[in-house]
Amino acid sequence: MKIVLDSRGGNEIPSLARNGAARVLEVYSLEEENHPLQLPSEVIQKRIIGIRGIPVMLDRDLAELYGVPVKRLNEQVSRNIERFPEPFMFQLTATEVADLKSQIATSNEGDSMVHLKSHFATSSWGGVRKPPKVFSEQGVAMLSAVLNSKTAVTVSIAIMDAFVKMRRFQLSNSEMLCRINVLEKRQFTTEAKVDEVLNRLNQNETPMQGVFYEGQLWDACSFVEKLISKAKVSILLIDSWVDGGTLDMLAKKRKGVSVKLVPSKRGNKLAATDIAKFNVQYGGLAIQETVAFHDRFLILDDKELYLIGASLKDLGKKCFGFTKMDSGEIPGIKARV
Repeated sequence: MKIVLDSRGGNEIPSLARNGAARVLEVYSLEEENHPLQLPSEVIQKRIIGIRGIPVMLDRDLAELYGVPVKRLNEQVSRNIERFPEPFMFQLTATEVADLKSQIATSNEGDSMVHLKSHFATSSWGGVRKPPKVFSEQGVAMLSAVLNSKTAVTVSIAIMDAFVKMRRFQLSNSEMLCRINVLEKRQFTTEAKVDEVLNRLNQNETPMQGVFYEGQLWDACSFVEKLISKAKVSILLIDSWVDGGTLDMLAKKRKGVSVKLVPSKRGNKLAATDIAKFNVQYGGLAIQETVAFHDRFLILDDKELYLIGASLKDLGKKCFGFTKMDSGEIPGIKARV
């Protein structure tokens, strides 16, 4: 049904315009015949988008669902603007329109954003003079009141039901999403640490500190052997407990590098023949017993100092840590050997 306005008196009269000079302005009824009242929730949910952190619908999508021109819908809103405070309804900014158009441009077939391409296909505002308005769930409830028709009420109920279903879905999956986010953050942190260690190793840099856990025999031994192989002139190892396993690791040193091994008298399990055999093949090993130390220290070329939490012979058997210390401590330690 259509109605016309008599421009002279402003009175509404049904059917066609009278004969005469009166200017006639068409006004569309808000309740169209043959309007599809049965709206699948999935159809509506595809038109719900997130703006400013809340789910909303564009005025053009709502007008399409209500079966009225978007201009008429916005006119009704303007006449009842006090019913639509923010965030019930607000107009998109230029930045928000640009972001939305960018998302639409990169969307794939089947995405919920695809249907919006027709809205933003022409002018800088997508075929309209002003940026579009968007309505939240509360704004949709207000629309049913200002449009004032059975169709508007029915459509608004369907739209609000779609909002509720989407919110329930988000709540039911929020715990899973939180867990995924936590796992992603942990994975990112772990990958960053691994990358840092690998980069330092590739650049022949040694990590400042770290921990090896029980069972990491290969990793722990490999790490200490790399430290030993770094020395170019001398190695000073202060380790209360030493045996043949200690010499196996010191055998990884470079040719010509001297080694001074400082165990305690009680913890020295090396025989004179062990030392002699080592020197025959590798050379440069000297032993000096002391009781002055509790911790284990490794000094390379009198330049690098490491505090090692386990005897070299026990690496990988229990959890231990290592720390690269200030080289300024080296003279004080050597003075107590």
